[in-house]
Amino acid sequence: MRLLAAALGVAALGVGLAAILSGGAGDADGGRSATATGGPVTVLIDGRHPGKRVPQRFIGLSFEVAALPQFSAFADRGNVVSLLRSLGPGVLRFGGVSADTQVAWTDAATPRPAWATRVLDSRDLRRLGRIASRSGWNVLLTVGLAHYEPIAAAREVAAARAALGAHLAAIEIGNEPDAYGQHQFRSSSWTFAGYDAEVASYRRAIASAVPGVRFDGPGVSGSQIFVTWGAGEALTQRPAVLTGHHYPLGCHQTPAPSIERLLSIATRKLEGQSLGRFMSVSRSRGIPFRLDEVNSVSCGGTAGISNTFASTLWATGYLAEAMAAGVSGINLQGNPVNCRGYSPLCAPTPRLLASGVLHPQPEWYALLLARSLVGARPLPTTTRAIGSPNVVVQAFKTAGGRPRLVIVDDEPLGAPAVVLHLRVGRSYRWARVLSLRAPTPSASTGVTLGGRAVARDGSWHSTPPATPLVRRRGAITLKVPASSAALVTLLQAPAS
Repeated sequence: MRLLAAALGVAALGVGLAAILSGGAGDADGGRSATATGGPVTVLIDGRHPGKRVPQRFIGLSFEVAALPQFSAFADRGNVVSLLRSLGPGVLRFGGVSADTQVAWTDAATPRPAWATRVLDSRDLRRLGRIASRSGWNVLLTVGLAHYEPIAAAREVAAARAALGAHLAAIEIGNEPDAYGQHQFRSSSWTFAGYDAEVASYRRAIASAVPGVRFDGPGVSGSQIFVTWGAGEALTQRPAVLTGHHYPLGCHQTPAPSIERLLSIATRKLEGQSLGRFMSVSRSRGIPFRLDEVNSVSCGGTAGISNTFASTLWATGYLAEAMAAGVSGINLQGNPVNCRGYSPLCAPTPRLLASGVLHPQPEWYALLLARSLVGARPLPTTTRAIGSPNVVVQAFKTAGGRPRLVIVDDEPLGAPAVVLHLRVGRSYRWARVLSLRAPTPSASTGVTLGGRAVARDGSWHSTPPATPLVRRRGAITLKVPASSAALVTLLQAPAS
């Protein structure tokens, strides 16, 4: 194997890194790695220019507002609080299309409108406040805009502030408002200008009732529309955080969504371009950006894709790449009553739902792995290859200064393991490897992280032993099997 060295001067890590991946396979799984040749892939990691630290509340979950009453009932039973605690501090977002089409606020001064099929009241918010307080998570709440009711929205936000206190992260006004014309909520001529005027009215009403409340937005449907709507939002509304949504696959696309497409190099390339559009607006306007609704396939997900280990591999790579791009947080979208679509958490039976016992789905394990990267600083990581083995590699520097790598091998099951060679300082002689595995990419059960599954009470613990590194010609060697991922921490001593 050809080993390419690079003088990268990673003084902060004590590492001069030049990494090579090899072991790609042919097209053994429906075209997922058609350009892989098995040739070497050079991975260059620049330790001299680390990015900003991954924010404390990077990790998040997103649910429909319609699910809020049911979810809030878990405050007094079940394992939701324990599950949230296992990820550290995060952000719960309640939004989705139901915020505009189904759910209305109601209280003594606000009767239920004729269009609403469900209502939200102060009791639901008080219960949600108990979940937030006990778990340490904050809440991003969407108020409906499609039915123009700024006074009702102001009353809802006042109740949310009273119930959640400091755990109310921010308010969003409307869900994917860029699509209102498409869905007949507004005329076909609906543009940002119309949205901007209505949001300004909402914000005045809300700020009058709840001084000091934070606003995020615009929560649009994708990065292409964000280029104009996000820039306009930043200029006229100056939100605390810019927000947008992302789904790599559409439910009505042709060809139809598949595991092969989800894990393809082409999809990952498009996602990189999408992240670039989001972050170009964020950086130019000096406002943080959060992906507040993200998952694998739109329209609630696709069974056999969204509820499988393939979604775990996709989410692991995407979370790492979003961190490296400078995104301030990600909320994986879910549905606690649908275990066949996308959902990091769900109840597989009505009895378990009634008792508040949710089961972690495969994607949950991607969040558990990502938890270990909170507080770390991403390092610019690039790959060069003859051919394109289907692999994601992203390096980080922990708060303690240790090198840490996320490696996702999306090659099909049965392909040779990816072999990672790192030319590092001689002081790094050990590694702690947290492996993320399942029987197959299409498996919906049997997922483990560090050899362990999440316990029934929602807890998860795994401390893999430090293992000595194999060193050849000044480089250390690591292997990651096909259709798996790993979080690798380099150590100077086995007890570190």
